[in-house]
Amino acid sequence: MPTQVLERPERKVRPTKAFVPDLVYFEPSSLDYPKGQRILEWVKEKNIEYHMTTSHNRITNLPGETDLEKYRIAKRTLVVGIRRTLKFDQSKPSAEYAIPISTGCMGHCHYCYLQTTLGAKPYVRVYVNTDDILLAAKDYIEERKPEITRFEAACTSDPVGLEHITGNLADLITFMANEEFGRLRFVTKYHHVEPLLNLKHGGNTRIRFSVNADYVIKNFEPGTSRFEERIEAAGKIAHAGYPLGFIIAPIIWHEGWEEGYGDLLKRLANTLPKDATKDLTFEMIQHRFTKTAKNLIEQRYPKSKLEMDIAKRETKWGKYGQYKYVYPKDQQQALREFITERIFEYFPESKIEYFT
Repeated sequence: MPTQVLERPERKVRPTKAFVPDLVYFEPSSLDYPKGQRILEWVKEKNIEYHMTTSHNRITNLPGETDLEKYRIAKRTLVVGIRRTLKFDQSKPSAEYAIPISTGCMGHCHYCYLQTTLGAKPYVRVYVNTDDILLAAKDYIEERKPEITRFEAACTSDPVGLEHITGNLADLITFMANEEFGRLRFVTKYHHVEPLLNLKHGGNTRIRFSVNADYVIKNFEPGTSRFEERIEAAGKIAHAGYPLGFIIAPIIWHEGWEEGYGDLLKRLANTLPKDATKDLTFEMIQHRFTKTAKNLIEQRYPKSKLEMDIAKRETKWGKYGQYKYVYPKDQQQALREFITERIFEYFPESKIEYFT
């Protein structure tokens, strides 16, 4: 009697879940705003532990026995507060200004510059005084018109991953839809775009997705949506009429990088719906780090394969008074030329906004 060969059932890939914090803190004044009250009700419905705090900038006594454990718990902690500083930072080269609706991210991307920007405050903060933030944005628009003023909403966070909690992006998108001289931009590694699909946007918001070679996503981007989920979401965004873009960042020199980035753009071309390639933009950012970032990353992700050998890098002066370590010029040129050629091979009508 022949031996029966049992086939393994096909393994189902689970969708990346939307962020639900383990712990929430509220500034008392945040509950004076309808949005603060809505978030409080959501927290209660989810039966999440919550406390009050005097300031979103000072959360003490987070649980955890070691620094590493405290860091991981902080990344699962949400703080709801008021944005009091309404002077916007510059956000070159992606936009004129960063518009501050949230700070911190629930993802665990090893290379992220928020490692140093946030330092000892890696918890996720969201701001509920959106009207104040939009009034400040309106002032910036009025100052610069008739020039277009672009606002980047993802400089210090990934707001798409928080939208189901805050609704902040919806507020910004619908506000900017009526601004002749204002534009909104943000980038995400999450696919949870459903709250944005039916909004009135007037074509004034460009939504970009961060994409990368398989090697980078698999090794350095835990806690984010899978490549396939991001591209499916990009198709939905294009169908909803938003201008679409992709950021290839950080571009990492690794064994097989040409195959990796070539395959990335080929898959992108094969997967995106045809109507998603109209008015398409690309931004390219090479991997860089500071000594401070290197030390923090090695503490927080001790098993990371991320290459940060200072001897293999060149220095570039950063705007925050620290040297950044970037690839040598010949490697930069090879990366830029190869990826640029592949972009125009697969997306001949697209625009490359910058390589940095």
